[in-house]
Amino acid sequence: MSEKRVYTFGNGKAEGRADMRNLLGGKGANLAEMNLIGVPVPPGFTITTDVCNEYFKIGKDATVEILREDVERSVKHIEDIMGLKFGDVQNPLLVSVRSGARASMPGMMDTILNLGLNDEVVVGLANKTGNERFAYDSYRRFVQMYGDVVLGMKPANKTEIDPFEAIIEEVKSQRGISLDNELNVDELKQLVKLFKAAIKERTGQDFPTDPIEQLWGAICAVFDSWMNDRAILYRKMEGIPAEWGTAVNVMAMVFGNMGNTSATGVCFSRDAATGENIFNGEYLVNAQGEDVVAGIRTPQQITKEGSLRWARQQGISEEIRASKFPSMEEAMPEIYAELNALQDKLEKHYHDMQDMEFTVQEGKLWFLQTRNGKRTGTAMVKIAMDLLREGEIDEKTALLRCEPNKLDELLHPVFDKNAQKKARVLTKGLPASPGAACGQIVFFADDAEKWHANGHRVVMVRIETSPEDLAGMSAAEGILTSRGGMTSHAAVVARGMGKCCVSGAGAILVDYRKRQVEIDGTVLHEGDYISINGSTGEVYYGQVLTRPAEVTGDLAELMDLCNKHTKLVVRTNADTPRDAEVARNFGAVGIGLCRTEHMFFENEKIKAMREMILADDREGREKALAKILPYQKKDFYGILKTMDGMPVNIRLLDPPLHEFVPHDLKGQQIMAAEMGLSLEEIQQRVNSLNEHNPMLGLRGCRLGIIYPEITIMQTRAILGAAIQLKKEGFNPIPEIMVPLVGIVNEFDLQEQVIRDTAKELFAEEGIEFDFKVGTMIEIPRAALTADCIARKAQYFSFGTNDLTQMTFGYSRDDIATFLPAYLEKKILKDDPFQVLDQRGLGQLVKLGIENGRATRPDLICGICGEHGGEPSSVKFCHQVGMNYVSCSPFRVPIARLAAAQAAVEEE
Repeated sequence: MSEKRVYTFGNGKAEGRADMRNLLGGKGANLAEMNLIGVPVPPGFTITTDVCNEYFKIGKDATVEILREDVERSVKHIEDIMGLKFGDVQNPLLVSVRSGARASMPGMMDTILNLGLNDEVVVGLANKTGNERFAYDSYRRFVQMYGDVVLGMKPANKTEIDPFEAIIEEVKSQRGISLDNELNVDELKQLVKLFKAAIKERTGQDFPTDPIEQLWGAICAVFDSWMNDRAILYRKMEGIPAEWGTAVNVMAMVFGNMGNTSATGVCFSRDAATGENIFNGEYLVNAQGEDVVAGIRTPQQITKEGSLRWARQQGISEEIRASKFPSMEEAMPEIYAELNALQDKLEKHYHDMQDMEFTVQEGKLWFLQTRNGKRTGTAMVKIAMDLLREGEIDEKTALLRCEPNKLDELLHPVFDKNAQKKARVLTKGLPASPGAACGQIVFFADDAEKWHANGHRVVMVRIETSPEDLAGMSAAEGILTSRGGMTSHAAVVARGMGKCCVSGAGAILVDYRKRQVEIDGTVLHEGDYISINGSTGEVYYGQVLTRPAEVTGDLAELMDLCNKHTKLVVRTNADTPRDAEVARNFGAVGIGLCRTEHMFFENEKIKAMREMILADDREGREKALAKILPYQKKDFYGILKTMDGMPVNIRLLDPPLHEFVPHDLKGQQIMAAEMGLSLEEIQQRVNSLNEHNPMLGLRGCRLGIIYPEITIMQTRAILGAAIQLKKEGFNPIPEIMVPLVGIVNEFDLQEQVIRDTAKELFAEEGIEFDFKVGTMIEIPRAALTADCIARKAQYFSFGTNDLTQMTFGYSRDDIATFLPAYLEKKILKDDPFQVLDQRGLGQLVKLGIENGRATRPDLICGICGEHGGEPSSVKFCHQVGMNYVSCSPFRVPIARLAAAQAAVEEE
């Protein structure tokens, strides 16, 4: 805990700086830094993230007492710079209170503006500014935000609109107006009274009139918001530890709602959706910041180019655009020029794309925030590679700037061009976050979660989204809103998640109560299919076909950069030529796991397999296996040919035999008819295969030891396919892997069968070549005795799925019954089947590698469990000296980037 709890900034000076984000949060650190580099920022102070943890440990009252003296002194600091006094009727200072964690969490925590107003101060503010409408507009906004955030006045249920918005709509309807900025002074005064009365009625609390009481209520509410449901969910999604806490930033208010020379906006130094190097953003005249991100009013574009693009997308003529929706560049050219210069300065200072918030108060520009902007996976890669080409960052920084898991967004399917041409376009909105999404319509976040959990793909359709919708947005394939611009909540959060999003589609009329949406006369109900294109803003009727993505352009260059720096190579887990081809196109340099059991389930193959299982003696089994051999050889031929010149690690039969026979009556009747046996005989044999714990029973190498004819058949199929390819001029590199070894004798017996079979086959075919025989280390004892196993095993492949099961004693199939509780109680930090347990299982892996290489220094080691595509696990594999990781085809680029980062971070 730092002894200093409060840090001030203002007037070009600051007690903090950019590299103090862990203590001051990202917002506080950057506010301090902007002061130091000459960017105009209102004065204020930051309460540290350490205090947040202290708050939850010792409670509200004790924290307030500890902070009181520092906060009062810091308020005086703001008063001195601004020449105003907090709570004074004649010369009032108002402040904003905002959150600010070290990691950006847009919209997840709470903000309060215009704090310090009451019935007396508002009169003084009106007199001082000569602008009564501004004063009461600020007052009604403050009561609304404070009532929501601090006093807890929220919608009673998901179909009810915000209670404050309901009151506003009622007042506007009395005079037939549609926009908030059309409200007159008397109506704003009326809103303040109605708001306070509603707060009293619904919460039982009087609205506080003492500015100091208001300030402490807001500070504590921001700390409390660190533990609200949406913040907890967002942290879980982004891997942000709860112990980081949030800072609280208190700043002097500057006002964008003082008339037509005032404005507020959000801007980006580059396009956060595509990565294009173009300054862009949105602003509203005579408004406050929440208006822009909330999406209640559709904002105007900052640049003329952005405005022209927006008009084309919306089908608006140039005459109407220029007269009704001018850009800031056209309407406020001097302010725009200053804003443009400062955004460029900030990007060059931070060497990254900046997401900035600003306010213009009566012609003076103020910056309220800058941060490294959230971006889509596409934008992430393009910005990193562009900054590299521009000389702003070096190659290693470019690699580290890219988050491996976000590459997944670039590998998602895109709409098939032919299907897209035939699709019926319902309407067009703003292309807020790129991608292709198709699913069934749902209107509420909790429904999106439920439908997704039941296996449905959904598109969430909303008037506008709020932070409370986060869980639903995460579950949905895409998001469609009728309100909001490119910087609305829906757009910003969707880009951060990599979700397809179309916002501001004004032609859609959403009816939450009827659970339907009308789009230019077409009525769609909950459950109907819809497709949205986040790259163009188009909304299509029904389902539109998609096609796989390709590695091209900036992503291809990033992958080339990975190859330049990486030491750990990436293979793939693939059981078919198609999967192998996909992975090879993504840069896989071999197959780390080819599961042969997946090849047995097609019609003729499964019949022969079942015939083998039913056989009473070895002769019968060999007869059945002879039928399987050509099928197996054909399968291996296709995979080895696709991966020509690259190693293909083929695992011998692993699962227990009961998985190949039917356990339902209908399936057993069909099997009896096919085999020419009675139902009773089939049932007797099926029952004989049952084991109390089949995953620890007759499977893996035990099958090959009890039935060596299986190993012989598979060896002949693998090497026979390789021989055929050799004769055709190809260069197949098969590797044969013995699964589930726990004792060295098990491996030695199977290795001998494989070598003897190979010797016979080579003699028959008149051709011979070297091939490796290795084993899968998936039993703890194998890791502990790896020195013995490595005497004959030429490579180890760590099967961390089973190794995790046996190390923890958790069943992979049953862990869901207790995992949520273990994560909540912090018994486990992560699901150990998704993120490799470095502390426990990792030590077994490390020991296995060290022991194996003590016997065989050139021992090849890799990993082929699900962990092979998880970035932190990949980095661990690099650290312990593995040669490769193997993962599913679509995670190959992710693993390649993580491997390159591991090498760079080690330097």
